[in-house]
Amino acid sequence: MPPVTPRPTPGLAPHGPPLVERATGLAAELRAAGCVFAEEEAALLVEAASDGAELDALVARRVAGLPLEQVLGWAQFCGLRIVVEPGVFVPRRRSEGLVRLAVERTGAADVVVDLCCGSGALGAAVRSARPDADVHAADLDPVAVRCARRNLGVQVYEGDLYDALPPALRGRVDVLLVNAPYVPSDAMASLPPETREHEPRHALDGGQDGLDVHRRVVDGAPAWLRAGGRVLIETSVAQAAVVAALMNSAGLAAHVAHDDEIGSTVVVGTRSTP
Repeated sequence: MPPVTPRPTPGLAPHGPPLVERATGLAAELRAAGCVFAEEEAALLVEAASDGAELDALVARRVAGLPLEQVLGWAQFCGLRIVVEPGVFVPRRRSEGLVRLAVERTGAADVVVDLCCGSGALGAAVRSARPDADVHAADLDPVAVRCARRNLGVQVYEGDLYDALPPALRGRVDVLLVNAPYVPSDAMASLPPETREHEPRHALDGGQDGLDVHRRVVDGAPAWLRAGGRVLIETSVAQAAVVAALMNSAGLAAHVAHDDEIGSTVVVGTRSTP
């Protein structure tokens, strides 16, 4: 399967006046339902609909609280349209910071693994920027794996973290990028309803302090990274120091990178060379 290719954010041109003229009224309806970017969403829904009946159905799903990306069937991420199926974690813009750092550290023919891949958005974005990289992905959830295969192709594996990966990759990974769940369990109730109710809890809830999966990722990383290879983990500002300490304890040289513009915090750990 070829890499996902960039596509422009859609406009209204393909449809004639009957649907286009409904956009203003739809924006008011969406705003009343709590959609912050109502005008932009109305335009996207009009573009996605082939006729008035389909538009009504799309709007009804959005007003009912489904994430816009699941209503449309795709998310805009790093200039790509990423397929997003119902029940799959929606990629966030802040994760573009994780991709940028991974791309900067990926060379020709490098082995890249998108662990806890969800839709496969991270791996697809890295492969789009580095088409000569050998990109793999894995997730525990079969629904996510099916979706990721639509975005990435055949090198997507189902299983629990490293157990999912082919043994031949052990000790050969150049870049391991991870957007694992990191919301503390007690904070789940504060998430927006569309996130709590329509995205899988296991892709969000990271346990008591939010770092249960991060600990397992860090513990296993040295065995899978080549000498000089790097693991990059998205986290929160408050959790970054703890994740860095975990990496240092595992023998990985850690540093924290922030991108305040998109709210990205990533901890990078490098396996030492002999």
